[in-house]
Amino acid sequence: MTAKDKNTMDDLVDDLRQRRDTVMLGGGEKRLEKQRDQGKMTARERVDNLVDDASFEEFGIFAEHRQTQFGLGGRVIPADGVVTGAASIDGRLVHLASQDFTVLGGSAGEVHSLKVADAMKRSLKTGSPFVFLNDSGGARVQEGIDSLSGYGQVFRSNVLLSGAVPQISLICGPCAGGAAYSPALTDFVIQTRKAQMFITGPQVIKQVTGEEITAEQLGGADSHMIHSGVVHFVARDDADALHICRRLLSFLPSNNLEDAPIVPCDDNLEPNPELNNIVPVDHKAGYDIRAVIAEVVDRKDFLEVQAGHATNMVVGFARILGRTVGIVANQPMVLAGAIDNHAANKASRFIRFCNAFNIPLVTMVDVPGYLPGVEQEYNGIIRNGAKLLFAYSAATVPMVQLILRKSYGGAHVAMCSRDIGADAVFAWPTAEVAVMGAEGAVEIVFRKEMAEAEDPVARRAELIAEYREAFASPYVAAGRRLVDDVIEPADTRKHIARALEYLRNKRDQRPPKKHGLIPL
Repeated sequence: MTAKDKNTMDDLVDDLRQRRDTVMLGGGEKRLEKQRDQGKMTARERVDNLVDDASFEEFGIFAEHRQTQFGLGGRVIPADGVVTGAASIDGRLVHLASQDFTVLGGSAGEVHSLKVADAMKRSLKTGSPFVFLNDSGGARVQEGIDSLSGYGQVFRSNVLLSGAVPQISLICGPCAGGAAYSPALTDFVIQTRKAQMFITGPQVIKQVTGEEITAEQLGGADSHMIHSGVVHFVARDDADALHICRRLLSFLPSNNLEDAPIVPCDDNLEPNPELNNIVPVDHKAGYDIRAVIAEVVDRKDFLEVQAGHATNMVVGFARILGRTVGIVANQPMVLAGAIDNHAANKASRFIRFCNAFNIPLVTMVDVPGYLPGVEQEYNGIIRNGAKLLFAYSAATVPMVQLILRKSYGGAHVAMCSRDIGADAVFAWPTAEVAVMGAEGAVEIVFRKEMAEAEDPVARRAELIAEYREAFASPYVAAGRRLVDDVIEPADTRKHIARALEYLRNKRDQRPPKKHGLIPL
């Protein structure tokens, strides 16, 4: 190569570097500093802190919009306001998109959304998880219906990826209007306390309905965790959100054709005496089911999902002998563990996710029934409760049921009973499996006899004891082969681990059909 050619190449390389450096600055140093002053990372800082060092390969860094009106003609919009590419997290491939709020408020125009959709298609093509870091003021109004078309392509891509690769959304700033629908179509949503998410903002609501509410009250992290159930994890800030994302991915397979990573575990299966003392014998006494979960899983490591929503039902990820399992459990500390509309929806969706991604299910049961009440009926406890039945009945992954105490009525069936698909069923000596609690059953069956007794109170106590012995004992269920074994609580981890091990190669025959119809 001649000196002239070399100088020409040097010039071209210098020009390339300058162009790249300009794009990397996003909306400019002042806007980047303003973002940091608000306690938020920039779009590229989020990527750098999420992925493994030096692993990020960016796509579309020089992408440009094609709008010529409304002040955008000839205007340079760095990377069109979104950073997209591939990287590794803990050595495993992921694809991602990170919106840049310093560039036109992170607004989503046509090319912006096409870049996101392209990253999603690459995710599907390579069988790798997709992570979307949201920080956007919404659609780019200057681009009109082109921006809406871009949204549509993102939404459809969300659906195509659903059940094929895990999708995680991080809400790190505003996420308003149509932009909120993409996170809702993903598997998990992590929202920081700096962020708000809503379809229509406070001003529009006030104009239309007259209601006054702040952006935080309407779309803050606590609002979506406690009330709407849209959010699965609440993070203190960006750094915490990125940590949660990495931890969540560590439990998940890269796609629906793989198993989750195995983490070496040196825990043994020796009896754990702690389990003999956690659950009170009195079925009316409360306790924290998470204490039981911690004693059963590896290293007491349990990642609870939607911890602040429908708290009468606990769901989340853990490992047993190094392999990921999904945990579904009633929480006796809240509503005595009864299942209401929100709890049924929460558990059903989690079960469907685990089934889609080959994650075995362990269900811990202490449930008095579905929650009674006019509000529950009006809000659809029949159809929502049926979702729980549908989710378990449709699942083909290994499923283990553990009955701790009460397991009554339709809720007994719905919590992964043998009749709707459990592969292995264990019960503690404290278990009561019955159509209803002994007290309620006696009031219905023996009302006349108690009324005629010389001592109704004493006779009632006798009848309750007789009913429990005849119908509610775990040995009755074991005698009917609805329970495989009544086990000592201390041996619970051993029995569950062995059951999951022999179920690893489970085969399940299903009738050929396009799909069933989940209750709406």
